[in-house]
Order: sequence, then C-alpha cells, then structure tokens
Amino acid sequence: MAIHQKILQTKNRRKKSMFIALGIFFVCVGTILIWFHIPYSPTKQQFSHDVANLMTKKMLSVNEVFFESEFQNLPPIIQKYINHCGYIGKPKMSFMKMEFRDVAFIQGRNGPALRIDSTQYNFIENPTRLALIDSSLFGIPFEGYDCYLNGKGRMKGIIGKAFPLFNQTGEAMDKASLVTYLAECLFVPTSLLQGYITFEEIEELQVKATIEYYGISASGIFNFNEAGEMISFTTNDRAITNEDGTMEYLKWSALCRDYEFSENAIKYPTHFQGIWNYEDGDFIYFDGKINRISYND
Repeated sequence: MAIHQKILQTKNRRKKSMFIALGIFFVCVGTILIWFHIPYSPTKQQFSHDVANLMTKKMLSVNEVFFESEFQNLPPIIQKYINHCGYIGKPKMSFMKMEFRDVAFIQGRNGPALRIDSTQYNFIENPTRLALIDSSLFGIPFEGYDCYLNGKGRMKGIIGKAFPLFNQTGEAMDKASLVTYLAECLFVPTSLLQGYITFEEIEELQVKATIEYYGISASGIFNFNEAGEMISFTTNDRAITNEDGTMEYLKWSALCRDYEFSENAIKYPTHFQGIWNYEDGDFIYFDGKINRISYND
C-alpha cells in the first residue's frame, strides 16, 4: 500500500511539474508574442529621439523661397532640373522626410527577400541622414537603423526588437553614408547652396558631384534625361560588407524614374532602385516606390 502511494505521489509530482513547465512555456510564448506586437521598440524610440533632437536645434530659415539666381553658378543641367521640378518660388527646406512602403529588399546576394517600409530624414545645415527600416524575418520583427550623424555612419539590424544581427561602423561606413546623402541631395535643393557640395560638368546631361564634410570627401556622377529629370547616380565610394565580414568598395547605382508632382507641387521620382554593380552582373537589392516626400514637417 505504501509503495502504491509513493508511486502515486511521484506521478502527481511529475504531472504537477509538467503543468508548471507548460505554464511557464506558454507564459514565455505569450510574453514574446505581446512584445512582438506592441508598437514600442527601442530602435524606433532611438530613431524618434534622434529626429526630435535634430528638429529642436537651430535650423535654416524656412521663411525664404528659392530664386533662380541662386543656382546660376551651377551646371546648366542642374539649373534645368531645379526649374523643371518646380522648386523656384517654393519655400526653402531645413529637412526632408521621405517614406517608402512595401519595398522589395534583399540583405546581400544570398540573403532573404523581405518586404520593408522605410522612413528617412535628411537634414541640411549639417549633413545628416537618419533612416529606419521596419520589416519581419520569418515572422519575427526585423528593424534596421541606417544613420549618418556628426560625420559618423552606422548601419545596424535588430531582430525581435532586442537582438543585434549586425552593427557596422568605421571609416568605410562614414564615407558610404556621406555619399548616400550626396545621392539624394537634388531632392533637397537647399543642400546645394550650403557650400559642402560642388559640381563639375562632364557632358551636357552628366555632372560629377563631390561632397566634403568632417574631413571626408566622396563623389559620384548624376545623369539626366532631356527633360531635365535626374535618372541615375553612380559612385565608387560605397563599400559593401561581404559574408565573411570584410568590406570592399564596389560600384553602386541609384536609378530614378516615373516623375510625378507631389502635394506641394514639386516634381520628384516615384520609383527608386538601389543596385550593386558586381563584375558578374547587377544586384538590385532595393526596389520600390517613394510613397511620399515632404519638407519641414
């Protein structure tokens, strides 16, 4: 009888332990699911904090408008672009907000294909670019924060809102981030009047642009169509991270097309592609439509 009771007690203890373990498991799973689905994330909070901090600092006057004479020392095709896109007579901007939605994105040639949303800010007085990527990887939230701030570039990826996948910094990233800012300067014409960007005409529809900031210089080439629309930017000043963690400089291109007028009567391209030009073929890693461009808001 005593043996039977001991066996019964042992079974009860095991059953109780099993229920406790299952309870802990489901609590942990429930906590993780709640964490994944609540709006809060440390990366988004950092992005919002950095943006808000820059907005509180002294910015360029937004009460002035663009005059055609201000661009007269730039190559003729740049002047044609400024006129064609409707910037003359419009208010000067201190910063730009650019939003992408449902973009096809691949992190590396052997990486998974993602659908991402992206929100970025480009500030003018001191060249600054902050971009937040929001996506999911195998159903788990994935966030990326790509920033160029105070002359330093950084690109980090976070899985599950808390676990770093990569965090790239260093001189190569500083230069890559600077030249990315240069690639987008025509969407924010106030940047052309600050003195840190210079232009050199190569051909009628092609100019070389160079940006110098914090002791670093980066260059690229803008190409335009006959209408005066910028259609591409290429550079050799962006480095890519290989699978083994090493970085190498590789030709990089940004292609723009499908220009449309925005809500503020300014014309900008609605389709954008980011491309790594490998010797054995082009790799389109970013392919999507610009959902919205706005200024000073």
